[in-house]
Amino acid sequence: MKRQFIPLILLATALTAQAQDLKEGGITPDMLKQISQSYQGTPADRALRNAIGNNSIRALALNQDNLKEMDTHFSVRVNSKGITDQQSSGRCWLFTGLNVMRAKTLARYGFRSFEFSEIYPFFWDQLEKANLFLQGIIDTRGRGMEDETVQWLFKHPLSDGGTFTGVADIVGKYGLVPKEAMPETYSSNNTSQMAELISLKLKEYALRLREMGAEGKGDKALVEEKTRMLGTVYRMLALNLGVPPTEFDYVRRDAQGNPVETEHHTPMTFLEKYGDPQLLTHYVMLMNDPSRPYYKTYEIDYDRHRYDGRNWTYVNLPIEDIKQMAIASLKDSTMMYFSCDVGKFLNSKRGLLDVNNYDYESLMGTTFGMDKKERIQTFSSGSSHAMTLMAVDLDAEGRPTKWMVENSWGASSGYQGHLIMTDEWFDEYMFRLVVETKYVPADVMKLFEQKPERLPAWDPMFAPEE
Repeated sequence: MKRQFIPLILLATALTAQAQDLKEGGITPDMLKQISQSYQGTPADRALRNAIGNNSIRALALNQDNLKEMDTHFSVRVNSKGITDQQSSGRCWLFTGLNVMRAKTLARYGFRSFEFSEIYPFFWDQLEKANLFLQGIIDTRGRGMEDETVQWLFKHPLSDGGTFTGVADIVGKYGLVPKEAMPETYSSNNTSQMAELISLKLKEYALRLREMGAEGKGDKALVEEKTRMLGTVYRMLALNLGVPPTEFDYVRRDAQGNPVETEHHTPMTFLEKYGDPQLLTHYVMLMNDPSRPYYKTYEIDYDRHRYDGRNWTYVNLPIEDIKQMAIASLKDSTMMYFSCDVGKFLNSKRGLLDVNNYDYESLMGTTFGMDKKERIQTFSSGSSHAMTLMAVDLDAEGRPTKWMVENSWGASSGYQGHLIMTDEWFDEYMFRLVVETKYVPADVMKLFEQKPERLPAWDPMFAPEE
C-alpha cells in the first residue's frame, strides 16, 4: 500500500485547531479570576474554613433552634414488642415485612415476645436470586456483552437488599419458621463477604453459560448446567447460614412466658398459623414519585426475588392520597411496610427525621433549592431503607403532624429503636408504602387493573432497600 504524507504545515494547523477545540468549555485564566472571587478570605471566611476543615459538616450545621424537647406523643399508635436488629446487612426489607406480620401475631396471641427467623427466608432469597441471575443470563445469551440488560445482570448478580415484593415471593413459596428454629449467624448479620464470594462465582458461571450458548447448546443442557451451578451456591449458603429446617417443634408460650403447648410444624404450616399467607393477594404497593404521572401503574423489570415470582408493580399517587390510606390502616391497628430516603436530614442520636435538623445553607452560604421531583431526576434522592410505619399524630382537624416507624437497627438506636419524622419530612422523602387492600379506595384498586408501564431494571428510582 502506498503511504500518504501530510505536509507539516497542514498537520500543525490541524493540531492547533484540535487543541483550540479541546480548550472550548475549559476554565480560562479570566474565568478562574472571576470564580476565585467567591472566596474573599475575610475573617468570617477563614473562621468557617478552619471550622469545616477540622469538624464534621453535619455537626457544624446542626440547627440549635431545632433542639427543643422532642414530642413523642402519638394520637394513633399500634403497639409493638421488641426491636429487631439487621446489623451489618441490607435486609431491612425482610425485617420490615416480617415485623408487619409479627405485629399481627403478637396482637392475635398475646405473646410476651415473638420473632420470625429472618435468616430462614434470607437463605431462600439468596438461592432464588442466584437462579434469577443465571436464568437471566440464559435468556439473554444471544445478546452481546454491550447490551444494557446483560450489563445490568453482570453488575447485579446478587443483593441482600429488596422490596416487599420479595417478602411475598419468598414467604409465599417457602413459609416461615420462628427465630429459635433457625437463629442468625455471623454471615447473616455481616453479609458482605459471603455476597462477594457468591457473586464472583455467579459471574464465572454466567460466562460459562454464555459460552455454552455460543457453542449451540440448547435450553435443556443449559438448565442442567444451571442446576449443577446452583448446587454449589446452595452449599456456600449452607456453610454460611445453616441448613433451613423442613420441620421443627415450636413451644408456644402464654403472655407470662410459660409454656402452653409443643407444636410440630413445617414452614408452611407455621406460616398458616402464625404468619399471613395472603401476602401475595391482600397487599398493594403505592409510590409517591412526582417525576412520573400520577394514577398510573408501573412495573419494574427484573425487580423480583424469584424468576417465577412477580415483578414489583405499584400505583403512583400524590402524597396526600397515600397519607389517607396510611391513617386508615393505623386507626385500625395495622402496621405497614414503609420505605424512604432515610439518610436525608437524619439526627440519628435523637431518632428524628426533620428537614430543619441541619442548616447547611447558612454554613455554606448558598441555597439547595431542588424539589422532590428534581432530586429524583438528578439521582439525588430515592428509596434507601424500609421500616414499619406504626404511628401518626393528628391535629384537631385530623391532619398529620408527625409519624413514627419501628426500625431494625437495634433497640439502642434512634428513639428507643424507632424514628420519628415530621410531616414535612414525610412529604419530601417518603417513597413507598404497602397497604392492605381493605384500606385502599375502590378507584385506586381499579388502577391495578391497568396494564403496567414496564420500566427497565436500571431505572434510578428502584434500587433495592437496604
